[in-house]
Amino acid sequence: QVQLVQSGGGLVQAGGSLRLSCAASGRTFSWNHLAWFRQAPEKRRAFVAAISWDGRIIYYSDSVKERFSISRDNAKNTVDLQMNNLKPEDTAVYYCAADIHSRYSPSRSASAYEDWGQGTQVTVSS
Repeated sequence: QVQLVQSGGGLVQAGGSLRLSCAASGRTFSWNHLAWFRQAPEKRRAFVAAISWDGRIIYYSDSVKERFSISRDNAKNTVDLQMNNLKPEDTAVYYCAADIHSRYSPSRSASAYEDWGQGTQVTVSS
């Protein structure tokens, strides 16, 4: 099992930017698809972005497309989420996740991911 440790997040005004990072320990996740999800109060965990093990396939939810950017560095065992032009509706706890299964492309479903970060709060004020 890989341990995922998140950093970044915090409070920002609408229109601002934040960067989330997720680092793996215990083993490499170079061969794993990775993703970011978020969960707002009293809502289900929702897909944000995903990236294939080699970085060639990237998916975004419609709500963050053109504003967020996912990237990974397999040499450093990290995955980042750059969030620009943040909106109040982006307020949530954000989670990174790793899929240990061999799939052709990363999944948008939370159930496909086995290893999760501890979560980090992102709050966007209007």
